[in-house]
Amino acid sequence: MKTILILDGHPDPDDGHLCHALAHAYATGAERAGHRQNLVRIADLDFPLLRKPSDFTDEPSPEAVRPARDALLEADHLVLIYPLWLGTLPAYTKGFLEQLLHYDTAFERSANDRWPKGKMRGKSARIILTAGMPALAYRLWYGAHSLKSLKRNILGFVGFKPVRSTVFGMVEHAEPAQVGRWLKTMETLGERAI
Repeated sequence: MKTILILDGHPDPDDGHLCHALAHAYATGAERAGHRQNLVRIADLDFPLLRKPSDFTDEPSPEAVRPARDALLEADHLVLIYPLWLGTLPAYTKGFLEQLLHYDTAFERSANDRWPKGKMRGKSARIILTAGMPALAYRLWYGAHSLKSLKRNILGFVGFKPVRSTVFGMVEHAEPAQVGRWLKTMETLGERAI
């Protein structure tokens, strides 16, 4: 059994968003399979955005982010779910990740090392992205740069491996049957903790 942190990265707290339903479905599948899971809705949190480098390296994580930070440190697997906005993460979701992956949380401090070492080694991750465009167009035509950046430059850099991804496209036009299939896919991923 694994311990899983599920980050629902949609910044709007309105329950009608697909990202919220996908997060809940993953959590349901994980719980059914006996995994320990912690679901964090970023939309429900109030935290400041980082404005200078010392906010990242010297200031502690804000109180609102600390439960998610503790859950991250305890987790074996991370799931990040977010909508594609202007080709990448919503700003509030990115701001949360900057607070969550604070230097002391994500990296080992050492006076002798010039290159930081990530603390998340031994943990896996999955990125779930929803998009208004077809998933194939996002991956092939637009190069899936948001996914690539998250995989390599953020999650991979702090040690997550493997980092898998799932893209659900054309979400605004999806029929209820299609949404049902996506929710079932999420439950299955949650059961398997991948």
